[in-house]
Amino acid sequence: MGTTNRLLLTVAAILALYIVASPQDRGVPTFTKDVAPIFQEKCQSCHRPDSIAPMSLLTYNESRPWAKAIRERVISRNMPPWHIDKTVGIQHFANDRSLSEEQIQTIVRWVDGGAQQGNPQDMPAPVKWADNAVWNFAAQFGGPPDLIVKSPLYTVPAVAMDAWYKPTVDTGLTEQRWVRAIEIRPSTVKGRKVTHHALARLLQQEGNAAPNPLDDGSAVAGVAGGLFMEWAVGKQGEIMRPNSGKLMLPGSKIVFEVHYHAVGEQITDQVELGVYFYPKGQEPKYRQTLGLFNAIAGGSRSIDIPPNSTFTSQSTTPMRQAGRVENFQPHMHLRGKAMMLEAVLADGSTRLLSKVDRFDFNWMTNYIYADNDAPLLPRGTVLRVTSWYDNTRDNKNNPDPDQWVGYGDRTVDEMGHAWINLTYMSDQEYETELAKRKQTAANVGQ
Repeated sequence: MGTTNRLLLTVAAILALYIVASPQDRGVPTFTKDVAPIFQEKCQSCHRPDSIAPMSLLTYNESRPWAKAIRERVISRNMPPWHIDKTVGIQHFANDRSLSEEQIQTIVRWVDGGAQQGNPQDMPAPVKWADNAVWNFAAQFGGPPDLIVKSPLYTVPAVAMDAWYKPTVDTGLTEQRWVRAIEIRPSTVKGRKVTHHALARLLQQEGNAAPNPLDDGSAVAGVAGGLFMEWAVGKQGEIMRPNSGKLMLPGSKIVFEVHYHAVGEQITDQVELGVYFYPKGQEPKYRQTLGLFNAIAGGSRSIDIPPNSTFTSQSTTPMRQAGRVENFQPHMHLRGKAMMLEAVLADGSTRLLSKVDRFDFNWMTNYIYADNDAPLLPRGTVLRVTSWYDNTRDNKNNPDPDQWVGYGDRTVDEMGHAWINLTYMSDQEYETELAKRKQTAANVGQ
């Protein structure tokens, strides 16, 4: 046998072994072993039957037709929705659902390798997702919320203008209670179709309460509590950090503000607010409040974006007490492009906390800082919010770049603010917390 023939036979044998070898043997990721665990961790909370995503990714047969689309979406980092700029600011979050670079490459190699199923025995056990009627934090706190406040039923016609429903409902509280977790949601899956967003404001009399260190002067005298919780796509609720909470007083009320949008089908729904209390007699050390930071010089109502143009604004809010910034959640509409949160310290130095550089109106994501990364800031710090808007054709979400855009509640109007929870404390408490943070960092470094 000639050298050429022997070489051809060797190549053929190698090819035959490659063909019969499993994808794992060839180093190619498979759905059952490599991709399904990623989908369970980062995707299936939305991508499952009767949830908000357009398709289910629970099984191989459900996922395989979408393989190429999934590849494109994870490479562009559009899915899972996590729009924080990963090159600047704080990068550790308690609710981070973004994919790691390794996870992205696993999905890409799976698709490029033929999107193979793999060995069915490698498939992880399915996740037992809670029924939509079950509250998100029920398992963690041993049952449903301690207090549920519902807005009155509201019917959204099949065709109608946007509506803002603002009923006030008594909480029924007869004693002071400290809050450790809050959820808010439309009461049905169909209700999510017509509910653009829902706000719940806490209305209660606090004649001798200490001033809110984030108060910009717009609050009603003697009435405190502020924005209690918000629901929008991608936001499920809030758990207070250990030893902190929000305070509810007897006789308090909830002022709902629900933005409804018709979808071609008549739907009747209501909003449910679920509140989990600390056990009676257990009082957290720190009281948490929420500051709504207008991101427009002079206030949101000064938005003025001519056709086919961009717009930038900046606003500042001084902290009259020391505190810990718990989260950062930008809120804009269709022309919103980016938002940045900075801390300007008393010595003039600036600390960039977070920047959302790819704001997406479809995902109102609340970025909750990890315990040891939530910024601790001294009294006198100035929080600065910068917002960018794009009213040009380069903005794929722009419904009409030839229109002038100003402030308004409608989706086609514009607004800009950051939802920021802040746990405030005395100067001495601030120094104590700062020392604990430094000691934790030193222990990690050992």
